[in-house]
Amino acid sequence: MTLSRRRRAVPLASLLGAGAALGISTNLAKLAAEAGVDPLAFLAWSVIGATAVLVGVSAVRHRLPPLNARTTEYFVIAGLVGLAAPNLLSFAAVSHVGAGFVALSIAFPPLFTYIGALLLGMERFQPRRATGVVLALGGAVLLAVLKLSEPDVDAFWVAATLSAPILLAVGNIYRTARWPEGVAPDELAPGMLAASGAILLIVGTIMGTFFGGPAGFSLAVPTDRATPVLLILAQTTTFSFMYLLFFVLQKHGGPVYLSLLGSVGAIVGVPIAVLLLGEAPSQGLAVGGVLIAFGVGLLTLGDPKGKGETAATPTDD
Repeated sequence: MTLSRRRRAVPLASLLGAGAALGISTNLAKLAAEAGVDPLAFLAWSVIGATAVLVGVSAVRHRLPPLNARTTEYFVIAGLVGLAAPNLLSFAAVSHVGAGFVALSIAFPPLFTYIGALLLGMERFQPRRATGVVLALGGAVLLAVLKLSEPDVDAFWVAATLSAPILLAVGNIYRTARWPEGVAPDELAPGMLAASGAILLIVGTIMGTFFGGPAGFSLAVPTDRATPVLLILAQTTTFSFMYLLFFVLQKHGGPVYLSLLGSVGAIVGVPIAVLLLGEAPSQGLAVGGVLIAFGVGLLTLGDPKGKGETAATPTDD
């Protein structure tokens, strides 16, 4: 395989694999809510489990994440805005707005990420890439607007769900702009997951100690049946696979290409919610899915990162 083909194949394969895992993740969150597992507990223990898996893989390969002031800052901020906060919002909302709508919401970051990358000089404006982002975002917006037009929609949880993509876009930009020099993708993934798990445990401990563990913010997991534990194990596996590919995608694709992760997740997650979880199919699902697919296709042509990126973006070595 030539170098140019590899530069396209690696990010595309990572995008499709991690996006599929993301779509599965939102549906596991709904199943967990139906099984009586609080969103914070489900997310926290799944992240901690995935941390253990990735740290184990890194230890075997002798590629544990370096710990210093620079990487600690990176892990904490990336873990907060790129994983802990947006996922907690999404997981808490899934029982109120449905797994399908949550899957759609994670398709929104491309536009925010693209604008941020242009403003920061991470890439140069290109009509093809801009068209791809607009099409992918347009498909997601179409599906979301039609969802909001349905009766008995909980506006608060819709707003909470739609705030998650903004945090994800901030995380996309931050991880590229502040990538620690000389650190490989597989060394960053366990560090970010570990920081996210610590943040979630702190939140759960504070809420339990001072507020009596309000609904949705408890770390307790039901142990009277096997389903909750099995769902956490399934989510742990999903997170492990997704974040193994996540930083490879970030490195080789750049922040805008990475932001399409949610669009792929929507294509996978919405049909699962409809076909396997019995959710009513969103109006315009076929049209929205086609727009998203075309948008992803336009961004996969040529250099995934776009021309004119600054030195702040990690290299492809």
